Amino acid sequence: MTKQSQYISHDPDANGVVHWSDSENKRWQRLFHQQKGLLNGRACDEYLQGLALLNLPEDRVPQLAEVNAVLAETTGWQVVQVSALINFDSFFKLLANKQFPVATFIRNEEEFDYLQEPDVFHEIFGHCPLLTNPDFAHFTHTYGKLGYAASPKERQYLARLYWFTVEFGLVNTDKGLRIYGGGILSSPKETRFALENASADRRAMNPLVMMRTPYRIDIIQPIYFVIDSLSSLFDLANSDIMALVEQGRELGLYPAMFEQKNSVAS
Repeated sequence: MTKQSQYISHDPDANGVVHWSDSENKRWQRLFHQQKGLLNGRACDEYLQGLALLNLPEDRVPQLAEVNAVLAETTGWQVVQVSALINFDSFFKLLANKQFPVATFIRNEEEFDYLQEPDVFHEIFGHCPLLTNPDFAHFTHTYGKLGYAASPKERQYLARLYWFTVEFGLVNTDKGLRIYGGGILSSPKETRFALENASADRRAMNPLVMMRTPYRIDIIQPIYFVIDSLSSLFDLANSDIMALVEQGRELGLYPAMFEQKNSVAS
């Protein structure tokens, strides 16, 4: 979260309005239509219900106030404008205060199908629908509070837990395997891969294993963890997560399933 970004977030005006260009609004429209068309039968019902509640505009980037009106009525969360990349301290502090960071830039054409950095489409389309769900919202809030109080080394293990749940999690349902992770839901390429590619390694949720599993931000994920239901996140939030962090630190990381690069999260 502290590396240099190639993007610059738009600052809102005095009324809190972000002024998007025509090309940026058209890019949102293309992303929205493409991704929404992929999600029926792939996204979990709770996500689809949240997407319907948000009623996001299809032809332009939504204003944060439009999203906040719905979140306030459902779980009390809010989204706040941030720069393209923020550090862990800022990130955890926002979550601890039930504020979800949204970087106000949208990906360029070269990264249309897969983006390393969290843009406005990733944050609003990928994550905000599930912030209307009490179980998901409770887990994210608890995670923020724990992370804000944690040491830098502890945060590394918490970051892996977040990655394999909030960002790249799958869930079992009575209709089959579905997606709830925002990193998948906002990526056309990974939406198909996570559920349908035979080479993907899909494992039952084990928080300690998740904390010890390395990941990379610049590739399609080789491993996904599957929860039984979104209520599993509520139960996880109410468990002793920091005790698992200490266990993870004592045991260390598993070998990576990919070639190491400078951008590997450790």
